[in-house]
Amino acid sequence: MPISMPDAGSSGPELMNELWNSRTVALLGPEGESRLSQARVLVVGVGGVGGYVAEMLVRSGVGSITLLDSDAVAPSNINRQLVATHSAIGESKVHLFAQRFREINPACEVTPLQEFLTPDTVAPLLSRGFDFVADCIDTVAPKVALLRGCLEAHVKVISSMGAGGRLDPTQVRYARLRETREDGLARAVRGAFKKQGSVPDIKVVYSTEAPRRAALLEMQMQNKRSSFGTLATIPAIFGIYMANHIIRSLSQQ
Repeated sequence: MPISMPDAGSSGPELMNELWNSRTVALLGPEGESRLSQARVLVVGVGGVGGYVAEMLVRSGVGSITLLDSDAVAPSNINRQLVATHSAIGESKVHLFAQRFREINPACEVTPLQEFLTPDTVAPLLSRGFDFVADCIDTVAPKVALLRGCLEAHVKVISSMGAGGRLDPTQVRYARLRETREDGLARAVRGAFKKQGSVPDIKVVYSTEAPRRAALLEMQMQNKRSSFGTLATIPAIFGIYMANHIIRSLSQQ
């Protein structure tokens, strides 16, 4: 049965609340939308990939989202990150997103955590209780710790591999961690898990395209020695893939 759309000519806060996600409800159905509105999601890393994960979830009606990232906006973020503007340089990414998301969906409970994830803080973080985790970390040790923690706590998780240095959007896809190729981050994560015993069955988003070596950048950062030049498009596609998987899983579509 078709779902009737609210009359856009009407007014009032109740109707506005009804209007904003009426197209989501039309596609997912009232039950799917209700499941999303009750879901609690954690997004770790809100840069070029994670920012799009978080935004798509909030715009789709997820009821509670926790954002964890220690970084402030830097000039080099402006080419690809949603909250990165010249006027925002130096400001906390998670707090900028929290402000933005409260404007998009005031009913969404947004918890910004401006901190760096460490192996010691994974368990206390996951003890808050989440239905799904989006891993958008680009450094190996905290990434592996988070994924291991999700597995041990039986929390659903999807993980982003490397989006930098790629140009071809048609090569972005879902896979299992053990199936990835042409990805240095995935290789390092697999290696870390092998040292712990075996590579677990984790769903990831990655690209089959090899990164362009000419785009390699040397980094002067505490937890990162190198990275790749990046367009706005590919990290966004990674984030949208991840969010879409989470939305379909939580709404049971």
